[in-house]
Amino acid sequence: MNKTTNWTPNSAESRDLAYHLHPYTNPEQLADSGPHIIESGQGVYVRDNENNEFIEGVSGLWCTSLGFSEESLISAAIEQMRKLPYYHSFGGKTSNPSIDLAEQLVEVAPEGLEKVFFCNSGSEANDTAVKMVWYYQASVGRPEKRKIISRKKGYHGVTVAAASLTGLSYAQDGFALPLDFAKHTSSPHYFADSLEKETEKEFVSRIISELEELIEEEGANTIGAMIAEPVMGAGGVIIPPEGYFEALQKVLKKHSILLIADEVICGFGRTGNMWGSETFGLKPDILTCAKALSSAYLPISAVMVSSEVVRGVEEQATKLGIFGHGYTYSAHPVSAAVALRTLELMKERNIVDNVKKVSQKFCDRVHKLSKYKCIGDTRAVGLIGAIEFVAIPDSRVKLDPNLKFAAKVQKLIQSEGVILRALPGDSIGFCPPLIINEIEIDKLFDRVEKAMPRADELANRVA
Repeated sequence: MNKTTNWTPNSAESRDLAYHLHPYTNPEQLADSGPHIIESGQGVYVRDNENNEFIEGVSGLWCTSLGFSEESLISAAIEQMRKLPYYHSFGGKTSNPSIDLAEQLVEVAPEGLEKVFFCNSGSEANDTAVKMVWYYQASVGRPEKRKIISRKKGYHGVTVAAASLTGLSYAQDGFALPLDFAKHTSSPHYFADSLEKETEKEFVSRIISELEELIEEEGANTIGAMIAEPVMGAGGVIIPPEGYFEALQKVLKKHSILLIADEVICGFGRTGNMWGSETFGLKPDILTCAKALSSAYLPISAVMVSSEVVRGVEEQATKLGIFGHGYTYSAHPVSAAVALRTLELMKERNIVDNVKKVSQKFCDRVHKLSKYKCIGDTRAVGLIGAIEFVAIPDSRVKLDPNLKFAAKVQKLIQSEGVILRALPGDSIGFCPPLIINEIEIDKLFDRVEKAMPRADELANRVA
């Protein structure tokens, strides 16, 4: 399954290297190894251009929730393409799919979220949420509340505002980011960031105190909102300790700071409930979602806002004469039709119930990987999980990050027929399509376990 560099001049690999600048890819390494070209998909499986089959263990980019061959979504796109392939939502225009989708989203949204604004990606949704915070705070006479608190290791996208909120250096290095409106507080990563002999309760108390210190230092009157993923996905699948979000929300409420729940990964059943906010007891003022909204079949995202924020935004827009924000493809009718059909399929097929049904098997198989010496921590909820590597068994001693150990193990696992993703902190994430069954879960982890003895050998050599 390993690629070689012996490509003919007109091969797909050669043309890709000649013309395609890849996101999140090392150009020099790509030139050596070549691109991995995926040609087809069926259910939880994909095949490359050499006919190798893989279980897609991270749903593409945490997104293809209904798998890679859902004909109902394809039909919805074709039908809408023939009826009305494009229209905008500027100047009061709209289309039926976007009306229906907004209605359905509000129906399934966490309590208190009452209106929807459509975008095209999670990054755009989070940028929009930031602008709405600024707009709202100005509308209620608090224009100085412009700072947004995020968390170290959080991931919120790569547009200028979203990348500023992202707490991972790789999204900021070389771009002169973050901008100064973004302030970062501690990550709730107990395994990696707790002090020696510190209990989870003590850890939560400490990092909440650090949040309060940040607010005091910056001035609560300058902070408009805090953004948080229920489970921090790309930062390492960091699951918050018990009591964390309860304490955090008390602090925000005390200082009149809005809460933005970034549900781009967690939304639509991933954590065992429709929303990660339900799983972890969040009551957001603004919620952003994307990815599984259309099972990633077409680009679409949404920002859902509370009645209070809507009222402030609409009053400000009326005062100014226009809400001066939006995208050419906001509420694109074809994307909206596919997203609407995705929500319908989730209901018809009881997708959230399937996650609840198979999550115990999934979580058990993630945790059983702790038997390998190179794995220091395992964590999982619903159908999302991770393993984190260490240099010394039964410790928190980390391997030299320059070794890129997780990336090496990810390649070993891929050679056994499972595509996963290496994450910061020497972790590997699991996030299979929500349609996966228990037999496929066992197949996925059986393949992973075939690679793990070699991972232990590698860790023993380099530690």
